[in-house]
Amino acid sequence: MKTRSTLNSLKFFLYLMLTCGTFTAHAKEKKSNGLARPKLVVGIVVDQMRWDYLYRYYDRYETGGFKRLLNEGFSCENTYITHLPAVTAIGHSTIFTGSVPAIHGITSNDFVDQLTGRKWYCAEDTVEQTVGSKSAAGKMSPRNLLASTVTDELALATNFRSKIVGVSMKDRAAIMPAGHTPTAAFWLDSESENFITSTYYMKDLPAWVNDFNSKKVGRNLVKDGWNTLYPIDSYIQSTPDYVPWEGLFPGEKKPVFPHDIKKYYELNPDHIRKTPFGNTLTLEFAKAAIEGYDLANGTVTNFLTVNCASTDYIGHMYSANSVEAEDGLLRLDRDLSVFFKYLDSKVGKGNYTVFLTADHGGAHNSVFLEEHNIPTGLLGLKQNALTAVNKMVEAKYGIKNIVTGNTGLYISLNAKAAIEKGVDYPTLKRDVVTLLMKQKGIQFAADMEIIGNASIPNKIKEMLVNGYNAKRTGEIAFIPEPGWTLGGSKGASHSVWNLFDTHIPLIFMGWGINQGSSVENYSMCDIAPTVAALLHIQAPNGSIGKAISEVIKK
Repeated sequence: MKTRSTLNSLKFFLYLMLTCGTFTAHAKEKKSNGLARPKLVVGIVVDQMRWDYLYRYYDRYETGGFKRLLNEGFSCENTYITHLPAVTAIGHSTIFTGSVPAIHGITSNDFVDQLTGRKWYCAEDTVEQTVGSKSAAGKMSPRNLLASTVTDELALATNFRSKIVGVSMKDRAAIMPAGHTPTAAFWLDSESENFITSTYYMKDLPAWVNDFNSKKVGRNLVKDGWNTLYPIDSYIQSTPDYVPWEGLFPGEKKPVFPHDIKKYYELNPDHIRKTPFGNTLTLEFAKAAIEGYDLANGTVTNFLTVNCASTDYIGHMYSANSVEAEDGLLRLDRDLSVFFKYLDSKVGKGNYTVFLTADHGGAHNSVFLEEHNIPTGLLGLKQNALTAVNKMVEAKYGIKNIVTGNTGLYISLNAKAAIEKGVDYPTLKRDVVTLLMKQKGIQFAADMEIIGNASIPNKIKEMLVNGYNAKRTGEIAFIPEPGWTLGGSKGASHSVWNLFDTHIPLIFMGWGINQGSSVENYSMCDIAPTVAALLHIQAPNGSIGKAISEVIKK
């Protein structure tokens, strides 16, 4: 009896084990049936970051910033902008729509309505008001963006349960990435030293934003001025600290370290943008947004877009080969290391996906290039080419000031005046194109209505077509010679088709991402559909890009 009892007990124990195992298997099966997605996606766009910056200063980067992205993530080494001009508003719009200006409508930072002749700022909104300060800096919205963004598509896919937040010092770089249906977008108002927003998003700033603003983080960051992070004689990848082509802060006698940023900040808080501390401030605010909106938790994926804009301001003021540009990248690298460690602890390593790219690159200063015998020049467009066009048309056709403006590489003409005067407009445009082709520093010019007939290399022709929107872009396009830019003699600029402006970094890291790299050619338009594929959501409605399958784990 004792033996039979023992056997029965053993049978019952085995039954329980099998039953529990079955329940456990069912539980695991039920869990695996859920759609796997990261808790948080963070899209970081570094303003005016050339692709080669990843390797130019590689030996000086810490292990946790750019090196971590490259070593743990997947780098698409040959990613290019496929539109013109290469500027901030278009770059951010293209990254998050997967589209081009011809479709998404953001044709430059400013554009001219070709029907009315009115000039518009890309994010300008005459209906909305500022929230967070008394300035006009908040009269903005994404309404001029004609296509949906990958952030919009995430909102639609989760029935608007996903929290989506855009952060930047620049309004356009916070607004366009966050899309039309975000939780919020915030940007820096230098007049009040506050991060602000628009009535498009909310009526009052959240308490956490007011709390952040009250701490005057920017003022604290600049209190010790701006000196180099490391001994200045170790900056061997840069030109000497004192060169004539660098810009000056107000009252500054020489553009050399240390820069007394505290003094310049007191004169105008806007000057923080031209220092690495602008990026630090932005990333600190990004962390506050994660806390304030609890983006690290939730039943669906949340999305944070971050633009580090100081690299652009520094590039414009000092150019790519300056000590300031190098120091700015080294400090950003350290800031990214701190930010990624924060994400590891707050969201959990492996629970978030991050991608880093740029809205455009940047040119070397023309004086610097001349000193090293590299072909270059400054177009001085308004003083030279546009003046020549106005004079020619007035002399031949009797029409004054035929040029109504230009946005980047596209020139707007007063078609109405030509038609009213009875002038054959196609002939006038042909004369303008012929004249432009004779201007020093201009390699190609074309009438966009008949660009198919133009003797321009197909790659450049395609970029012009991608950037042309008949309602928002001038009809005449031109292309400078390689090395020629639209900027001035100080600092540097960007906008042209050449690789210093259009070859950008693209690295993915974290949840769902392979480790490795690719030298295949990819487009900026491929970023949004890749993120959409990772999240199993629809790509944006104007997207013309393709998902980069190499990036995503099977």
